[in-house]
Amino acid sequence: MQKTPWWQGAVIYQVYPRSFMDSNNDGIGDIKGIIDKFDYIESLGVDAVWVSPFFKSPMKDFGYDISDYRAVDPIFGELKDFDALITRAKTSDIKIIIDQVLSHTSDLHPWFTESRQNKTNPKADWYVWADPKPDGTAPNNWMSIFGGTAWQWEPRRGQYYLHNFLTSQPDLNFHNNEVQQAVLDNVEFWLKRGVGGFRLDAINFCFHDKQLRDNPAKPQDKRAGRGFSEDNPYAYQYHYFNNTQPENLGFMESLRQLFNRYDEVVSLGEISTEDSLKDMALYTHNNQRLNMAYSFELLTDDFSAQHIKDTVSSLEAQMTGGWPCWAVSNHDADRVITRWGKGKENNQLAKMLPAMLGSLKGSICTYQGEELGLSHAELSFEELQDPFGITFWPQFKGRDGCRTPMPWQQNAINAGFSEAKPWLPVSKQHLPLAVDVQNADKHSPLSSYRAFTAWRKEHTALITGDIEFVSTDNNVLIFIRHCPDAQKQKILCVFNFNDFAVDVAIEQSVITFLNAAPFLMDVSDLDNSVTSINTSGFSGFYAHIN
Repeated sequence: MQKTPWWQGAVIYQVYPRSFMDSNNDGIGDIKGIIDKFDYIESLGVDAVWVSPFFKSPMKDFGYDISDYRAVDPIFGELKDFDALITRAKTSDIKIIIDQVLSHTSDLHPWFTESRQNKTNPKADWYVWADPKPDGTAPNNWMSIFGGTAWQWEPRRGQYYLHNFLTSQPDLNFHNNEVQQAVLDNVEFWLKRGVGGFRLDAINFCFHDKQLRDNPAKPQDKRAGRGFSEDNPYAYQYHYFNNTQPENLGFMESLRQLFNRYDEVVSLGEISTEDSLKDMALYTHNNQRLNMAYSFELLTDDFSAQHIKDTVSSLEAQMTGGWPCWAVSNHDADRVITRWGKGKENNQLAKMLPAMLGSLKGSICTYQGEELGLSHAELSFEELQDPFGITFWPQFKGRDGCRTPMPWQQNAINAGFSEAKPWLPVSKQHLPLAVDVQNADKHSPLSSYRAFTAWRKEHTALITGDIEFVSTDNNVLIFIRHCPDAQKQKILCVFNFNDFAVDVAIEQSVITFLNAAPFLMDVSDLDNSVTSINTSGFSGFYAHIN
């Protein structure tokens, strides 16, 4: 029998190093801080740790602007610290997944400092350069995610360069085969150091349309969603030409061929396109490209059972040979307890959301603090660090609210994160949710998260089984997870997305209530005669079925 890959159904814990734990008291988290808190990570029952960028960088976009792909930035430590992290993780049989930003570099990267000098140097064609229009304006109408045109004038060359993100993040020219090989060589540097996989940031942005055709306008009623504010000009276009080109699929296959030379390495691509579900399927097609993909479909404001059902069902219908990965929080989105709670945040919702996510078919990513039920922190304009928020304030307040430091101890200086002033303030709202407080409470979101991940490992159907949705209404999500193993295990999963009780009819007889998850509603004995259940607000329910 073929062995199931470790990453199928895995729980992946995302660490944002700047905000996780500061080991040297300079106010910024670091790699040694991750090692210091690895016992905590292990206690969560996760299978892998995704570490956001820690590479050498001027930190204009906090590590997503890399100036040296093979060096650790001094604020995070040294290369030997990363090697020590790999070693520590192996003792717990946990994989380390690193965040690779391949589509663009920092403008301080040696490749770019050479490329920008003139049109004849060896790196002249390593970035996306274009002549101005006859009137001196930008080559086309492409917009940057961070606001304004995606083109920046470079007087030394007398040309514009493309930047889909900040002006300090020039896009590499992947139509140049030398660029592709250099990128693959950088990836292999980390493979040789023993990483367990790669989260590939904005991976659909590697190629651009060689003809530089204008993007078509998007009607106003189509601009909302996908994580972009309607106040951002980026939302005014269909992004058909500045990213997600057909050539990108060939590069994904080259990446996969490299990964296949190393044992048990996983690739997880971040896909943000006009039709992300379709492209998630394309980017994992027949298991020849990426192993997994995830998008922003569950990082939106739409908290409804129908949205979850439609999103997962649509991907299931399109994906062939690939594997989904779901997330409801990350370092770019408002924290889910606030985004979906809409003022009704409570411990019950904080317990239900990880269980719902972990019951869907696919692997899951948990963002640090999600297991604590942390709310989105409110910061003043003066406290902001994120250039995205500074540009679009106050309509969009940026990403700092989900990046504030982890609260380890309620009564310690800066919640135990650092003895120095943190790079972002610790949220006072997070202090009652500190790890030490929740450790002492068996009914806390943290205790429930641990209970769920341990319980989930005992049920194959929840890890690698198929999913079948049950029609329902009243904003209640119902589906069956089942697998054709020797036990023919079937599990009924019910989640009430309302903050009030709802009666739900059961079409199939319930045989055994899975009374092993303390964060779920308290249900009395169930037998074959049961025809309905009462779900309390923001609750989950599991049962074995025929």
